[in-house]
Amino acid sequence: MTLVYLASALLIGGLLAVQASVNLQLNKAVGTPYGASTVQLGISAALLALVAGIAGGLGALGGLGEVAAHEPWKLFGGIASPIYITSAILLFPRLGALASVGLFVTGQMFASIVLDVGGLLGVEARPLGAGMVLGAAAVLAGIVVVIRSQLSGNQGQTSAADRAGWIVLGLFAGAVLPVQGAVNAALRKDLRDPFATGTWSFIVATATIAIVLVVLMTSGRTPRPQLAPLKSVPWWGWLGGVAAATYVTVTFTVIPHIGAATTIALTVTGQQLASAAIDHRGWFRLPAKPITAVRLGGLAALIAGCALVQLA
Repeated sequence: MTLVYLASALLIGGLLAVQASVNLQLNKAVGTPYGASTVQLGISAALLALVAGIAGGLGALGGLGEVAAHEPWKLFGGIASPIYITSAILLFPRLGALASVGLFVTGQMFASIVLDVGGLLGVEARPLGAGMVLGAAAVLAGIVVVIRSQLSGNQGQTSAADRAGWIVLGLFAGAVLPVQGAVNAALRKDLRDPFATGTWSFIVATATIAIVLVVLMTSGRTPRPQLAPLKSVPWWGWLGGVAAATYVTVTFTVIPHIGAATTIALTVTGQQLASAAIDHRGWFRLPAKPITAVRLGGLAALIAGCALVQLA
């Protein structure tokens, strides 16, 4: 049975790369990344609410009032989801799946180290060991190789400031995911139900990006979402919401059986392998970016570094 949990963790990591890729189809139809994120997160919230209702977990949401009165920070883990999803929609066409996910994973790893070493947000403190340092160095070396290889072909098409901005956005979007996980884990201890926790997280995420959308529309910084073109979205273009809901549900299920460190190491490995395949094959209507020996070396360094950081 342990083998099933290990395989599940690897597969759901791949779902994150798929989620980011297919969401581009929603963005093309809706006409604004913020509208696409609102649609996708709304689907995830509805799916998890359905699962929570079937599993009898919706009643646990009644405990939110007590949490708000004593530790309100536990209610806002969902804010990370729209940051990650919108960033992926913006970065994938510019950097490709492998480079974008590499930045996300690098941000995840360094944020995880800060949380672990500092014992922040309820995370059990771990000493900064040699494995963490070596792993962080390998991750950093790997992402430098991947990014330099990816951007070498379009140096003249974009400014250095734009490229730096994309890189910072990717690192930040990855860094918020471990923070979200820590906050949601703390909330789950209070609600005592993973599905109710996931439902609330996506409700917050949907409300957050919807508010951002309204503000940007009012200020004229993003167009009004178009709903009619959604009819032309291919069936797989709707899988982003399913992938996100599945990721949250399976993560809560798997961690008690194989541990958080092993789960994170496998999910980020799945992210990177899936993104490499998407890039290489040009799946989901993304431009094909064949995996070269240099990119393969960078990918190997990222995977090895992730394993060292999480399993040290």
